[in-house]
Amino acid sequence: MIKPKSEALQFLHEKIVGDDPELQAQLEEELANLEVSSQIYALRQEAGLTQTELANLVGTRQSVISRLEDADYDGHSLSMLNRIAGALGRRVKITFPKIEGEEAA
Repeated sequence: MIKPKSEALQFLHEKIVGDDPELQAQLEEELANLEVSSQIYALRQEAGLTQTELANLVGTRQSVISRLEDADYDGHSLSMLNRIAGALGRRVKITFPKIEGEEAA
C-alpha cells in the first residue's frame, strides 16, 4: 500500500482509496506512470534538449517523446526507456520495493 507524504494526500487516500485493493492497484499504476514521465521530462530539461532534439538522438519522433512525458501514458517500454537513458548518458534502474503490509507470495 502507498503511504501518502502529506496530510492532505493522507486524507484523500483514506476517503477515496481506503482499503479497496482495486483502487490501490490503480493508484499505484498511475503513480508509476507519473514517476516515469516526470523523470523523462526532468532529465530532458536538465540536458537542455527540446523534445525534437531528444527524439532525434533516440531515433524517434517528437510526438513519441511528448507521449512518454505525459503522465496519463501507460505504454512505457523498457527498450525505449533504455534508448532515452543512453541518449542522456544515463541507465535505467528498476527496483521492486516491498509493498508495506503485504507478505511475499
